[in-house]
Amino acid sequence: MDSPAFDLAFEPAYGQAVPVVAGVERVTVNNPGPFTFFGTNSYIIGSSSVAVIDPGPEDEAHYQALMAALGGRAVTHIVVSHTHRDHSPLARRLQAATGAAMVGQGLHRPARPLRDGEINPFSESSDLSFVPDIAIGDGETIAGDGWSLTAVLTPGHTANHAAFALAGRDMLFSGDHVMAWSTSIVAPPDGSMADYMASLERLIEREDRLLLPGHGGPVTEPAGFLRALKAHRLKREQAVLARIRAGDARIAEMVKVIYRDTDPKLHGAAALSVLAHIEDLMERGEIGADGPPSLAALYRPAA
Repeated sequence: MDSPAFDLAFEPAYGQAVPVVAGVERVTVNNPGPFTFFGTNSYIIGSSSVAVIDPGPEDEAHYQALMAALGGRAVTHIVVSHTHRDHSPLARRLQAATGAAMVGQGLHRPARPLRDGEINPFSESSDLSFVPDIAIGDGETIAGDGWSLTAVLTPGHTANHAAFALAGRDMLFSGDHVMAWSTSIVAPPDGSMADYMASLERLIEREDRLLLPGHGGPVTEPAGFLRALKAHRLKREQAVLARIRAGDARIAEMVKVIYRDTDPKLHGAAALSVLAHIEDLMERGEIGADGPPSLAALYRPAA
């Protein structure tokens, strides 16, 4: 199955502030993993007074690195793309040290209500304590000395995911919605594939020239990359539909075929991605099931 041209070249430079473009620095947390790549990127925007985007997890070394990178500059806003624990918890400590306002789309919440007996497999990854001082809406703007950020709401990876456009630069901080190194995880009930695809279409229409993601390096040619991501997701959807039409009734059976070249350790996440596609397909009447969509349900082609 064709994929976008992912870029795995990245030097995290842990503990250091790395200039990205004029007025933007990146400090990467030393929290590598299968879902975080080399770690979470925190961004510092501005000069004499600044905003910090995605301060990251509660990590002492990263906190000290951020404070050193700030160099005594005033921090007016702490901006959070979404409330997973690798992005938002350090916001509270940073606020206590700087007095900055915390900014985000809202509280952590699932993309849909949990069904009877359902658990959220990413509940331990969710920062339920984050409460923004400024609950920013789509198209709303925050500004500081020489910079302005406008919220572009991009639900899908989480229900409260937001990207932020830097005024006058054709540049977007894309969080976990779009990353150069990998596709984003869309795992119900935290995430929604229908929402993710709609948000992806929003970014395609924007025509930004540079995306700075929450993990890994920049997306330097967003137009082609975003269209390739969309095509990749649509091919995954067709692969799920083809397996159901071929007689695979359970998600586990589909994953063994569709993700046969993927590390089996990641098959749990792959199953949730398949579930996200199935929820979307069922909503559109493409397939049926023996009950509400779940990892254990039996699926069939639509009558």
